[in-house]
Amino acid sequence: MGEAPGTYRKLRLLDAAGLGRAIARMAHEIVESEGGTDGFVLIGIRTRGVPLARRLAAEIERTEKVRVGVGLLDITLYRDDLSTVAASPVLKKTDIPFGVEGRTVVLCDDVLFTGRTVRAAMDAILDFGRPRKIILAVLMDRGRRELPIEAQFVGKRIATSASEIVSVTFRETDGIDDVWLLDRETPPRAARRAPRMPRAPRAPRLSVSAKSPKRRSKK
Repeated sequence: MGEAPGTYRKLRLLDAAGLGRAIARMAHEIVESEGGTDGFVLIGIRTRGVPLARRLAAEIERTEKVRVGVGLLDITLYRDDLSTVAASPVLKKTDIPFGVEGRTVVLCDDVLFTGRTVRAAMDAILDFGRPRKIILAVLMDRGRRELPIEAQFVGKRIATSASEIVSVTFRETDGIDDVWLLDRETPPRAARRAPRMPRAPRAPRLSVSAKSPKRRSKK
């Protein structure tokens, strides 16, 4: 995801070089886990899951000399919050130019958060057939899950707070490879003054106008 309005950059998580290394490692792990390149395909969730899937495929082709199938998936109509998104949601192209029946589908996304996007993506894939299995590859896992969904291949894990956002940008979609941890801007706090407690009234001071006469002792 790109940078959200009302946020500021808190910590850089991956630069372009680090992002490239993470993807190269993930590609190697996928091939090793599946025992080669036969029988699995990559499907990227729009938007930034697509460049991740394509880069994984390019890295696999570079090292294994085999071109793995890559598909693009739009999950808009499968979201569980569709009714709150918009009256007329904008649909993007889904392009899966191969059958998923009996294959291993490596589902790719940029950030794993609540798990709801992945759940919607799995529902969408099952409309195309029954894969042998579905596994998940994400560039960033920020925790705070709301559904029992975990990624098998992760570029980087980071624990986040509820106010923080992980922003992933790719050269293909945003013009730059970068990953930042963002936080939400908070309005400046007005100076708070503790209420003053009312002072207790002071006892009036007695003014002595004249010295009292000394008493003489009788002998």
